Amino acid sequence: MKKMKLGKSGLEVPRIAIGCMRMSQECADLKKAEAFIRTAMELGVNYFDHADIYDGGESERVFAKAIGMTDTLREQMYLQSKCDILLENGTVVGYNTTREYIRGAVDGILSRLQTDYLDMLLLHRPDPICNYEELGDTLYMLKMSGKVRHFGVSNFTPNQIRLLKRYFDEPVCVDQVQFSPLHTLMISAPINMNNPTDEAVMHEDGLLDFCRLEDITLQAWSPFQAGFDRGTYLGSYIDNPDYPELNKALQKIADQYKITKTSAAIAWIVRHPAKIQPVVGTMKISRLAECLAGAEVELTREDWYAVYRAAGNVLL
Repeated sequence: MKKMKLGKSGLEVPRIAIGCMRMSQECADLKKAEAFIRTAMELGVNYFDHADIYDGGESERVFAKAIGMTDTLREQMYLQSKCDILLENGTVVGYNTTREYIRGAVDGILSRLQTDYLDMLLLHRPDPICNYEELGDTLYMLKMSGKVRHFGVSNFTPNQIRLLKRYFDEPVCVDQVQFSPLHTLMISAPINMNNPTDEAVMHEDGLLDFCRLEDITLQAWSPFQAGFDRGTYLGSYIDNPDYPELNKALQKIADQYKITKTSAAIAWIVRHPAKIQPVVGTMKISRLAECLAGAEVELTREDWYAVYRAAGNVLL
């Protein structure tokens, strides 16, 4: 499994991270969960992404209970979690970045994961009424206490990261955002710069270039999603009929490199020189193996642009 540097953290991590959002639902059988986690680690994928809202924290509990967390085992993996989203009956009702809430959220995460520290803590969404001075002090105290070793964000714009860094003198190592061939705002807007079209609207405020300049790793959540709420563009066995051209392009690459279309989609993401780390949410080893195979393939420029265009993206 290829390795990569995670921002300015100094960590050498696998090219693929495992998103554990569905662990409590798809691996409620602890033996099944344990088998998945241990096999993933044997394959070299030892970076696990959590969040305190994933099934109300149950995914974190299942993870730790299934694996039978020990100090020795903990040293062999990287654990990342996220906090600050407030949910009521599955609906987001706000965000909370106050000192008391963040401290309590981190303590809850550590308790559920049965560990003394997180390798990476991400702020899950930007809080529009955040007191950044207080937040910076809170994160610093978490660092000094040893509870969190490194920090990042999720779904933040460049200016929101700059504002955080004004009050927090530690590297922001990660920004986790949605990215796939059908969710290319970070790429499409700069291409369409100075063009009076909807594609030219800078929804993400130049995030891709900013993160490359600042040595912040972009993590791609939902790399197989068509959009936030439009489902996947390909599955393990059945393609989404709404995206025939994209699946055709991925199949051509799959045939050329003797991989699967899932592998081809991952290969498309990791081909970008920003060294984006896909966060894959599968709980199936066979599907994970396809993702790993994709991380080993380097697409040509022609391959990459063929997929980009097949997804409906326009080049000027």
